[in-house]
Amino acid sequence: MGKGDKYANLAEELLGKLGGASNVADAAHCMTRLRVLPIDRLKVNMEDIKNTEGVLGVIEEETIQIVLGPGVVNKVHTEFEKLLESYGGLNLKEVASKNKSENDRKNAKPFKLFLRRIASIFIPLIPALVASGLITGITKATVQAGWLAAESQLAIILTVIGSGLFAYLGILVGTNAAKEYGGSPALGALAGILVINPAVGDISLFGENLLPGRGGLIGVLFAAIFIALVEKQVRKFIPQSLDIILTPTIALLITGIVTYIVFMPVGGFLSDAITTGLLNVLDFGGVVAGFVLGAAFLPLVITGLHQGLTPVHLELINSIGDDPLLPILAMGGAGQVGAAFAIYMKTKKASLKRAIGGGLPSGMLGIGEPLIFGVTLPLGRPFLTACLGAGVGGAFQAQFGIATSSIGVSGLPLTFLVHPNQIGLFLAGLFISYIAGFIFTYLFGFNDEMAVEFK
Repeated sequence: MGKGDKYANLAEELLGKLGGASNVADAAHCMTRLRVLPIDRLKVNMEDIKNTEGVLGVIEEETIQIVLGPGVVNKVHTEFEKLLESYGGLNLKEVASKNKSENDRKNAKPFKLFLRRIASIFIPLIPALVASGLITGITKATVQAGWLAAESQLAIILTVIGSGLFAYLGILVGTNAAKEYGGSPALGALAGILVINPAVGDISLFGENLLPGRGGLIGVLFAAIFIALVEKQVRKFIPQSLDIILTPTIALLITGIVTYIVFMPVGGFLSDAITTGLLNVLDFGGVVAGFVLGAAFLPLVITGLHQGLTPVHLELINSIGDDPLLPILAMGGAGQVGAAFAIYMKTKKASLKRAIGGGLPSGMLGIGEPLIFGVTLPLGRPFLTACLGAGVGGAFQAQFGIATSSIGVSGLPLTFLVHPNQIGLFLAGLFISYIAGFIFTYLFGFNDEMAVEFK
C-alpha cells in the first residue's frame, strides 16, 4: 500500500467515524490538527476516533480537533477534502452555518471566542514570522561570529529580506482582523497603515505630535476591527449603486479620525501596561516567575489559551525590541521531550515506544502536540512531571534574561531567534529542561501499569 493510499484510507476512516460527509460542515487544519466542525455531534463516535491508528489525540471544542502530527495532517486533510467533494459534503456549509451559530450561542464562552478570533488573526501569519525570524536570527549570528561582514552586500540583502515583515506587520494583522470580523481585508490593511504610516508624525493633537506606530498591534487590532464594524453598518444605509464608492470612503474617514484620537493613545497605554507588567513580573519574580510560567505553559496548550499569547510576544518585540517571555514558555516543549525520553527508556510496550519515536523529532523541533496528546496527557502523571521539568528550564531562562528577536517555533529552531550572545545559555536551559523532565518522569512519573491503552 502506497503512502497516498495510507492517507486516503485514514481520511476515509475518520470521515466514517465523524458521521459521514453529510455530518461535516467544515474541515480545516493547522500544523498538527485536523479541525472538523460536525453538524450533529451525536453522530460522531469519539471513542472510535481516539482509538484509530495514526490518531495521536482528540480535543473537543467548537470543532473536533484530531491530532495527527506535522506533515501527516496536511496530506490527510487533502484526502479528507477530496472525499467531502466526492460526496457533495461541501454543499452543506450554508445549512451548517446556522447550526454553528446556534452552537456558539449555547456553548461558547466569550473569552474563549475572543481567543479563537485572536488565533484566527495571528496563526496564518506564523509561517511568515518563522521564516523572517530565522533569516534575521541566522544573519545576526553569522555577522557576530565574524563569518560575514555586516557591511557586505550579502548581509544587507539578508537583513532586508528578514526584517521586511516586522516593518509592515501591522498591515497583515489589519487585513486578517478585518476579515475575521466580516469586513473587507483591504480596508483592514488601510487600518494598519493608519497606525504605522511615518506621516503620522506630522499630526499634532492636544499640543503633541503623534508617534508613528504608537499603540502597536493593539492599536492596529482596534482600528481594523472598528473599520470592519463601521463598514457593515454604513453599508446598510448606502444605495447599492453607490456602495463601492461611499461605503469604504466613509468607513476609512471615520476610522482614521477615531484611530488618531482614541485607538493610538489607548493602544499605547495598554501596550505599555502589558510590557511593563510582564517585565516587572520577570524582574521581581526572577527564577520563581520563570518556573511558574514555564510549568504553566503546557496546560495552556491543551486548553488552547496559548494562542492568545501571540500578540503579547509581538507587542514585546515592538515595544522593547525583543521577547524575554518566549524562551521561558518554550521550555514547556523541552520538559515534554525529557519526559518522553524517560518513558521510552522505562516502557516495555512496543506500541508506546513507536508513539514516542514518532513524536520525539517533532517535539525537539518545537511541535509538542503529538507528544502531549499521544503520550504524556493520556498517561496522566508524566504530563505533570513534564510541566515540572519545563519549570526548571523556565527558571534558568528567567535567571539569565534570555530573549528572542522574533517569534517562531519553539525547541531547537528557536536557537536562531535568540540574541547571538545568548545562544549558549538558551541551549543550556533547553537541555536542563530535557534532563529535569527526564529525571522527574523516570523517578516517580511513570510505570508500565499506567499505559493500559498501549500494547
